[in-house]
Amino acid sequence: MATNENLSPNVIKQLAKELKNLDETPPDGIKVIVNDDDFSIIFADIEGPAGTPYENGVFRMKLLLSHDFPQSPPKGYFLTKIFHPNIAMNGEICVNTLKKDWNPSLGLRHVLLVVKCLLIEPFPESALNEQAGKMLLENYEEYARHARLYTGIHALKPKSNVKTGAICESTTVLNVDQRITESTGKEPLLTAPLSTSSKVPVTNAQDQNASIAPPVEPVVGASAILKKEGHAVKAQVDKKKIDARKKSLKRL
Repeated sequence: MATNENLSPNVIKQLAKELKNLDETPPDGIKVIVNDDDFSIIFADIEGPAGTPYENGVFRMKLLLSHDFPQSPPKGYFLTKIFHPNIAMNGEICVNTLKKDWNPSLGLRHVLLVVKCLLIEPFPESALNEQAGKMLLENYEEYARHARLYTGIHALKPKSNVKTGAICESTTVLNVDQRITESTGKEPLLTAPLSTSSKVPVTNAQDQNASIAPPVEPVVGASAILKKEGHAVKAQVDKKKIDARKKSLKRL
């Protein structure tokens, strides 16, 4: 394993200064992980750029510095599996900055930014992953689908500083208030927050409906009708008896 002993004191001093600067003012979407005992291996987490198939993923990579750094370029590897034309299946990164375009004056910040830009604009013409390179040239949608699949399975999830609990609670209150407004036609009171488990009381609404209900006309019951009809039948029977009695008296 390489250690700081493999690097010259001047290089170690320069790397310590540069790593401190990267820690205090990191590039957007890049976090460097420093190992004070070994500057020859530098780790970094790179967030997938927005609008790319690598969005919503964090990819860990490492830079290996040889004993003659910075005269020779570092070697870059992705430790997180990724579907990309310029990244081999073993994680090796192919980019001109780390090869023929290397310049000893280039710093680690520049190297990390170049790697991140590679996620935005791949170069399929110099592909290490031939399948990804061919797919990118012939069918971008299929390439993007594969890349998103790898991102969803292998990439780390970005950390969020947003207080999701408070946002969810506020959203719940708004949704409940809207349902109350739609059902009653009145704005809810804002003095006490509601939760999804709260139930809207219906007693007041029922009392209100009862107070404004139109008067109901009395309905004649079936028993009253039968009683009335019974009196009529009885009167008819009594009349028949009287008529029969009169006829009997006439015969006498």
